[in-house]
Amino acid sequence: MKKRVLSGIRATGRLHLGNYLGAVKGMLELQSRDDLHTLYMVADLHALTTPYNKDELKTKTREVVLDYLAIGLDPEKSIIFIQSQVPEHTELFYLFSTVVSLARMQHLPTYKDKIKQYPNASTVALLNYPVLMASDILIYNASLVPVGIDQEPHLEVAREIARKMNDAYGTNFPQPLRFATSGEYIPSLAGEGKMSKSIEGSYINLTDDLKTIQKRLAGAPTDSGKGETVPTTGGVANLLKFVELFEGKDRYKQYALSYMHEGIRYGDLKKELADAIYKELKPIQEIRAELEHKTTYVDEVIKNGAEKARKIASETVKEVKEKMGLCKIK
Repeated sequence: MKKRVLSGIRATGRLHLGNYLGAVKGMLELQSRDDLHTLYMVADLHALTTPYNKDELKTKTREVVLDYLAIGLDPEKSIIFIQSQVPEHTELFYLFSTVVSLARMQHLPTYKDKIKQYPNASTVALLNYPVLMASDILIYNASLVPVGIDQEPHLEVAREIARKMNDAYGTNFPQPLRFATSGEYIPSLAGEGKMSKSIEGSYINLTDDLKTIQKRLAGAPTDSGKGETVPTTGGVANLLKFVELFEGKDRYKQYALSYMHEGIRYGDLKKELADAIYKELKPIQEIRAELEHKTTYVDEVIKNGAEKARKIASETVKEVKEKMGLCKIK
């Protein structure tokens, strides 16, 4: 029997390079394997855990679906669906919440970070984000999850829930593991932290044209271009990371040597890097432009994906409810 894989991206609109390199490339790699059954969702329920614009949510959710398809996720090979269209996720989330303590959720570093970022949005939904994530994964008995290293604390919560449910009720949930990609942590163009749409000047969208990419890279912080050692943190280190990801390790090594000898001309580096990034994104953009006119096709992908996902999810919820002692429907 094939192992199942589940991954998802929050419904924040068009994807950026962090999403592409940190998650979707891993999704594509897993989709190509014959021994795996892949499910990829747009996490619109997770988008509700922090401030959002309700009038834009539907559009942003569809934007992620379009990017999924343009990048190469195939509805014939993977189940592509929208989280809120599979209500079993929230039902299992509630059942899981009965085995998780409040203290466990409050002490998660990711929760503390979000509270600092959104001090006026300390909701129960935000607190229980990892429990819903556990439901997303375990409802399909997924054993592999292609996400960045920053999601490891949430995966540990999912493993804890799986163990507790298995011990208490005799379920047989797997303990999901993270599938790492070469670009699992994509740094911010702003110089600190990871690439994020919530930080202006931090990201490059997959739909950005060459001029926009050049403009975004132009704002990335640098230094004098020369030093005794190559920086390992900050703006220069981040730029060189992008060189490695889009131009290869050899080109990275050339720039590293230049930094320690004759120096780097950042104008030239940024122009070359912008060309390399755009070269990889252009085919994706061309496919996406075609998909924007195929409304019926995209609608069918979303509808069929929800139906396929619900077929699996409903069986899991039914089994869990019975093992937890809830009444059957006759």
